[in-house]
Amino acid sequence: MNAGPQFAQFLRSSGLGRWGLAVTLLLALVAIGAPWLAPHDPAAQNLPQRLIPPAAGHWMGTDELGRDIFSRIFYGARVSMLVGASVVLGSGLVGLLLGSLGAYFGGWFDRLVNVILINAFLSFPGILLAIAFAAFLGPGIGKVILALVITGWAGYARLARAQVLKVKEMEYVVAARSLGASHARILLRHLLPNILQPVLIQATIGMASAILAESTLSFLGLGVLAPVPSWGAMLNDARSHLFDAPHMVVFPALAVMAAVLAFNLLGDALRDWLDPRTRAYLVTLDLTR
Repeated sequence: MNAGPQFAQFLRSSGLGRWGLAVTLLLALVAIGAPWLAPHDPAAQNLPQRLIPPAAGHWMGTDELGRDIFSRIFYGARVSMLVGASVVLGSGLVGLLLGSLGAYFGGWFDRLVNVILINAFLSFPGILLAIAFAAFLGPGIGKVILALVITGWAGYARLARAQVLKVKEMEYVVAARSLGASHARILLRHLLPNILQPVLIQATIGMASAILAESTLSFLGLGVLAPVPSWGAMLNDARSHLFDAPHMVVFPALAVMAAVLAFNLLGDALRDWLDPRTRAYLVTLDLTR
């Protein structure tokens, strides 16, 4: 069965997965097309029209400086998606590299990676570590990404290590080793393709965590620098107008909730689909309808 029918079957089998994928694609479209889709300049101030509730000219109202919230939500999606994708890519590569090498070679290097580094990072709450590193590095989108990569690689490394330990003694790996295949060839051609599925699921759910972490750091003033729009910074700006302009809180909060929920639903659906037993049950259930 090729990729097309498999993807169609996945969409038929999971209603929540369809919703998660649809919202994820919508967020990606908004992030890419924000310069063309946003009706106003997100940084343009118009003080005579400050704190206007949702209306025809400003669909989500304006903030305390008269900036259009609808346009700022669009540009905030760019920041969240950029940070999420960069953090997942960076954390996944670092964690996959260290976890795979530690499990494959074992010995002192595995003890260093697993016992010392991974356990040390996982023993502290991730968001507290991210706040500490972000405060040390300073605000800025690049520094936020670096702080979240530093604190997020350990989960990928633990997952990659467990998968390599399970796979490296299988027959095809032993056969490749007995035929004289190099360590690099075994890792890249035989081990890596067979451990990517759970890592991809972890990456999908990790996108939600990265978006939520970026919003938290921006809310605390440790994220992106003004006037770059960020959902977390918009929530921080809305604290003093919680009762006289609640639309300033509602729409950024809904954006964060929708993004986090979409990636979590998509990750859960992928996990169920890629698990052979759950997948067989879903296929059987789909055939009996």
